[in-house]
Amino acid sequence: MSVQNETLTLTQDNYVKFLPKQVSKEKKGINKAILKKKLSGWLLMLPGIALFTFFVWEPLVMNVVLSFFEGYNMKEFQGFGNYIKIFQDPQFQAAFTNTFKYIFWSLVIGFLIPVILGILLSEVTRGQSFFRICIYLPCIISGIAVAFLFRQLYDPESFSVINTILQKMGLKTSLLRDDKNLVIPLIVVAMTWRGAGGTVLIYLSAMQSIDNSLYEAVRIDGGGLMKRFRYVTLPHLKGTITSLFIMQIISVFQVFYEPMVISNGGPNNASLSLMLLSYNYAFADAKPQLGAAVGVILSLIILACTGVYYLVLRLINGKQVEARRWKKQLNFHKRQMDYWISKIIKKLNIE
Repeated sequence: MSVQNETLTLTQDNYVKFLPKQVSKEKKGINKAILKKKLSGWLLMLPGIALFTFFVWEPLVMNVVLSFFEGYNMKEFQGFGNYIKIFQDPQFQAAFTNTFKYIFWSLVIGFLIPVILGILLSEVTRGQSFFRICIYLPCIISGIAVAFLFRQLYDPESFSVINTILQKMGLKTSLLRDDKNLVIPLIVVAMTWRGAGGTVLIYLSAMQSIDNSLYEAVRIDGGGLMKRFRYVTLPHLKGTITSLFIMQIISVFQVFYEPMVISNGGPNNASLSLMLLSYNYAFADAKPQLGAAVGVILSLIILACTGVYYLVLRLINGKQVEARRWKKQLNFHKRQMDYWISKIIKKLNIE
């Protein structure tokens, strides 16, 4: 017995003695594995970082520097002189005003139509896949090709369906080209026709994640499509709608080839956008410093909108987390109440 106890004691002592070394070896092995994983991740990201730096950050920094000098050679320092020239230019004032018009019409046309299409498509029981493909198909087409297509449709000299309808109504076919009030809405229609498909699918996927029992409850109460949308769909889509609302505004500041191809910024700068103005400054007027200054202003506006977007996302996510926490607490208190009520009922029955 004594020999066995000594052997057992020795074994335990040896285990205790060598345990720290084994743990330290295991820690070293884990640290090496983590380090290898991090290094492999950075090595995979390195080509992308290099390309991003070369094609995005380097031109962006050079653009900011160019906006404070005169010409490509950057010999004469202008300070904020280029920015003052821009703000005094009637073209910039027109383009800046047009931006708010683009925002308004893109929210009226390009924001509401995908919501309506998503709701209607969610109600379709047969052939939903076919309609999805039909709605998303224009997104595959090149933006330039879509712009040329709508330019042909709006051309007063073409034999398009729109011109035929205008002629039947006794209106001038040049109305689409010459009317300052119609040119931006018509450009937004072209943008919506191409880009609505992707937005519709986002709304549709968000709607399909809603519990069907909620819709059934509204149907049992005699609610139709509008009540289902008001009391079930809309509350569940608040986060998606808010995110896409801000993204829609950000995309408006990047409008370029649609007004360039369809109307060339006309008539009389009525459809001129900030991106198109930057292009005209740099290449048509050979004033790259002014084009760079407009680019910097655009970058600051988009950066501010992106900051608002992320703040809204954090707010929405925070509210969702808070709602889940309160829901858990309510469920816990409900279970406690059910438990104590059941105990009281049992006690009363026994008595």
